[in-house]
Amino acid sequence: MRSSPIWRVLPYIRPYRRQMLYMGFSAMGALIAVSTVPLVIEAIIDGPVQHHRGGLLALVGLALLFGLGEGLLLFIRRWVLASAATGIETDIRNDLYAHLQRLPVSFHDGWQSGQLLSRATTDLAVIRRYVGYGMIYLVVNLLTFIYVFLLLLHLDVVLALVTAAAAVPVVVVASRFTATYHRASRLVQDNQGDLTTIIEEAAQGIRVIKAFGRHGLEAGRFGGQARTLRSNSMVTVGLRARFFAFLGFVPNAILAVVLFGSGVAVGHGAMTEGGLVAFISLFQMLVWPVESLGEILAMTQEASAAIERVWEVFDTPPTILDRPAAVTLDEVVGHLRFEGVSFRYPTGGPVLVGLDLDVAPGETVALVGATASGKSTLAALVPRLYDVTAGRITIDGHDLRDVHLDSLRRHVGMAFEEPTLFSASARENLILGQPDATDDEIAAALAVAQAGFVYDLPWGLDTRIGEQGLSLSGGQRQRLALARAVLGRPRVLVLDDPLSAVDVHTEAKVEEALTGILAGTTALIVIHRPSTVALADRVAFLAEGRIVATGTHHELLETLPEYRAVLAQEAEGPTGLAALGATG
Repeated sequence: MRSSPIWRVLPYIRPYRRQMLYMGFSAMGALIAVSTVPLVIEAIIDGPVQHHRGGLLALVGLALLFGLGEGLLLFIRRWVLASAATGIETDIRNDLYAHLQRLPVSFHDGWQSGQLLSRATTDLAVIRRYVGYGMIYLVVNLLTFIYVFLLLLHLDVVLALVTAAAAVPVVVVASRFTATYHRASRLVQDNQGDLTTIIEEAAQGIRVIKAFGRHGLEAGRFGGQARTLRSNSMVTVGLRARFFAFLGFVPNAILAVVLFGSGVAVGHGAMTEGGLVAFISLFQMLVWPVESLGEILAMTQEASAAIERVWEVFDTPPTILDRPAAVTLDEVVGHLRFEGVSFRYPTGGPVLVGLDLDVAPGETVALVGATASGKSTLAALVPRLYDVTAGRITIDGHDLRDVHLDSLRRHVGMAFEEPTLFSASARENLILGQPDATDDEIAAALAVAQAGFVYDLPWGLDTRIGEQGLSLSGGQRQRLALARAVLGRPRVLVLDDPLSAVDVHTEAKVEEALTGILAGTTALIVIHRPSTVALADRVAFLAEGRIVATGTHHELLETLPEYRAVLAQEAEGPTGLAALGATG
């Protein structure tokens, strides 16, 4: 069933209706000009040629004038249409990108990035080609058929009706073709998305592939998907070939009938020689519309499948939105409360269950727990990367869902264990959340994160660091991301193990510098290294999605064996537990 037909593009066409109107006038003008030439030829044959009358130069000049007019009008039509089609494609792509930004992280968790990329590039190009060619020529060819048929009726009614009768088998076969081709085309476009995903993953994971010597395995994955794409593409090729062959046969079969009938008509004096030439010339004008029908219908089904794929994204509603009565927080004290918070991912079981936690303004709380205890998920709830399934989180007494998202995220800074850096300069990556940051503010943030290495890059802060920051080491990427998080001194700071790739000496310097930042900031820090616990005023220990204990580091060491066990796993060397006791 087709959930996204062609009409869904109409709202994007309406702003270009003036261009479409100009295109329509130029198309009709070109049609009239080219279809009038056979009538001029009829006048030449039946006049100056047969009866040796004057006026030959005038009629030839008129034919030439119509030819020039057609060429000029075709140029106008194509120019205007190309401008409108590229504008429509741009508008859809801009809206698609904006919609992707509004969709929650959970949506992106469940979609392959290659599928989204193919929708934003390949599928939109298919839609542009249809709007700029297929849809327009479908209308132009229909008008051509109607107008030329009327002219044929004027020349000979019987032969015109014979010509029109050819449309019956064409319509029957075309209806079967479109239904089959739509399914085949959708499958090919899905395969292209899968192939794009493999290419993208291979490009991002090239270091892992090379390190493990798995280029052969990846080549096999790529080759298998490429063969699947080729196999399904050949199905569409076969469908098109058979349909196009049929469309090529029909006009020639009808032409044979027309030639015979018109020859008989001329022999009996029912049609002049000029009329015969004009009729055949006009009939030839119908050959291309019929033969191009296959290409247009194939393009229509490809566009329909592309629209289905694009509107699958558009039809996904954003779930993390501002409520109607949402407030803007200009000043934030930073009092965080988690009240009966539960959370589950769409495809999994519960991650957090009835969790309660009160973080006072300016307090730093460390989140400690075994793997999969819910620490990172809890941290991600504060800037509303996800929304709670049950319960609520408040900031200064306001439910996070009642605060404008822009306002909330302006006051919350976050750094992740796996930092994301963009293919831009170091400066552009740093000021992502604070575009008006001064050089002094940037320098201060870099000093806190011990990220002064950026000044030693070839062009300093203006050095382009490459996609995902792969030109930097893991520790450098983490420090740059931490500097981005503390830039602008947010009132609430969420750090999800942001120093896991940093050596212990640099980590100690960062922690010392962070102490000054955290003194006036409410902070949640996901802890894996025991040394980082020193930053926290209090520790919340998580197990199976619940906070089972809170207290100072030393209190939990003394009273909670599970806490000692988790930190001992992260402590290095045989004196791990002793080191834990000295921490804090």
